[in-house]
Amino acid sequence: MDFNEMLINVTGEIDTFLYTYILVILLVAVGIWFSVRTKFVQIRYIKDMFTQLLEKKHVPGEKSISSFQALMVSTASRVGTGNIAGVATAIATGGPGAVVWMWIMCIIGSASAFIESTLAQIWKVRASEGEYRGGPAYYINQALGKRWMAILFAVLLILCFAFGFNGLQAFNAASSLEHYVPDYATNGTAIAVGIVLAVMTAFVIFGGAKRISIITSVIVPIMAIAYIALAIWTTVTNITWIPTVFATMFASAFDFQSIAGGFAGSVVMLGIKRGLFSNEAGMGSAPNAAATASVSHPVKQGLVQSLSVYIDTLLICTCSAMMVMVFYVQDPELATTLNGMPLVQMAVNNSVGEFGIHFMTFAIFAFAFSSLIGNYFYAESNFRFITKNRWALLVFRIACLCVIYYGAVNSFDLAWNLADIFMGFMAIVNLIAILLLGKWALAALADYTQQKKAGLDPIFVAQNIPGLPKTECWHVDEVEDYGMPPVKEYIEEAIDMDSGGLK
Repeated sequence: MDFNEMLINVTGEIDTFLYTYILVILLVAVGIWFSVRTKFVQIRYIKDMFTQLLEKKHVPGEKSISSFQALMVSTASRVGTGNIAGVATAIATGGPGAVVWMWIMCIIGSASAFIESTLAQIWKVRASEGEYRGGPAYYINQALGKRWMAILFAVLLILCFAFGFNGLQAFNAASSLEHYVPDYATNGTAIAVGIVLAVMTAFVIFGGAKRISIITSVIVPIMAIAYIALAIWTTVTNITWIPTVFATMFASAFDFQSIAGGFAGSVVMLGIKRGLFSNEAGMGSAPNAAATASVSHPVKQGLVQSLSVYIDTLLICTCSAMMVMVFYVQDPELATTLNGMPLVQMAVNNSVGEFGIHFMTFAIFAFAFSSLIGNYFYAESNFRFITKNRWALLVFRIACLCVIYYGAVNSFDLAWNLADIFMGFMAIVNLIAILLLGKWALAALADYTQQKKAGLDPIFVAQNIPGLPKTECWHVDEVEDYGMPPVKEYIEEAIDMDSGGLK
């Protein structure tokens, strides 16, 4: 056994133990807890999720970004090769029922996504040019006062996104060429892909957060719409097979004898793991993007980030699942021999012919690239939390580009294992933090709800939440400095804050 094979085996064992005995229980429990505590905010406020996208940024400054741009940054990270290759891998490895468990995890997890993103908005910090930064490292440091825990989270996120997920995105981009170049990993093709992705990423990341948000605001909507259109076409043209597809998925999802026989590799485990990898709800990544938005109330961006979870799993992942499952029920003998990107490519080829393979190759590159820069955005925000040394940042950026290159020629199994492990530990730290701080997000939600019932466009003021740990933003004088109404009078004329139910 060589060193690489041994590393794959060891990381696989750690991965299995982490998810089987710790993370699944935490994710489900926290998601259900916050669903109940928020009275299922992820369902009650679906309309507001969409209306908030049209809100303009409230803070001047060339580098501040809007709610929509922040959504696109987080969606860029969420909507990547995991939505395509990850779904195919879950189906091939765990069975068609994994898709159903992705859906269940999406609904439950979106409540956790709301809480963590609202907290990120409450404890965000503003830089010199008007842009915001924030995320779990920031709210752990400010609200809990535990810098060591904040640094631990930041390090885990960097390992996860800069060195885990980005290596995986690069690998999937390279492997998408297998249809054209069967020996792509040994003839220099993977090396060329790695160099191209590293150079393109360098152009964007050295341009700062504003350039990242602009690029993702263009790539993500265009590719998502095109991908959805292809999935709809596949579904419509194979409409007679759809009842069989759903019957197969639900029968597999609730085959309890099979699940009990091998829970670690079951549809439940694969569905939850791939769902978490894909939509990131509760793991602490999306709050880094949520904090950057300039909005008038933290809950607004919390709702928008819940919408991002739906876009990722209920929309994009479902598109991938439907294309793969149509192929799966039509040609199960061939489908069960494939995995990852080759499975997706053949599934699309099955529905729309050779054009589908070419489209999927382009799509995987576009999604991989948008994820690379979205993931880097998260990593840099946390790196800057640890140190603001410009030379250290330069070295960090070069290291990230090297990882992208290395990922293009790395092992598929090792890439998945490392991404899962880093993500798991990061999620555990964040879940503990949001359980401890969740009451403040609930208080912000109560404040938002009161103002909405009074017919107001909600504006958040930190002083209106009794006992709220000190924040850098959201003070009365600061809010009014940016052209909003006189906040105290604006709120108190319609709401008695002393008896408004925040206690």
